[in-house]
Amino acid sequence: MSNTIKHKGIIDTVCNSHVTVRIVQSSACASCKVASHCNASESKEKLVDVWVTDSDRQWSIGEEVTVCAENRVVAKAMVYSFGIPFLLMFLTLVVSLQLGASEWLGALLALAVLPPYYFILYLFRSRLKREIVFTIED
Repeated sequence: MSNTIKHKGIIDTVCNSHVTVRIVQSSACASCKVASHCNASESKEKLVDVWVTDSDRQWSIGEEVTVCAENRVVAKAMVYSFGIPFLLMFLTLVVSLQLGASEWLGALLALAVLPPYYFILYLFRSRLKREIVFTIED
């Protein structure tokens, strides 16, 4: 079993050491022949930033490439984006209820924890860019 996740995409923009790849992420039934007549099928476009270290390779807009990420990188991104916020919300709700807050106040406090958390992630975005890395497969 491979320890990388791969998606085909098309290069959207090219800078010196930075390439933006447009990936069409589709559900399993999006490739079905009757998907256009069904509400269950869906597809979304995602932009992925790839920092290129190979200076010999010239990338061009519209070129089809394969973007790769290791499973551990994907797991780390999932923990930062979903796992930690869920735990923060859950702990805030439990602590507020234990301290005697009403349920609606506990729910509001649990939701109020999210903006500061995501703001902190935003402040550390340069560090996260070094940890969560995508590559282009040749």
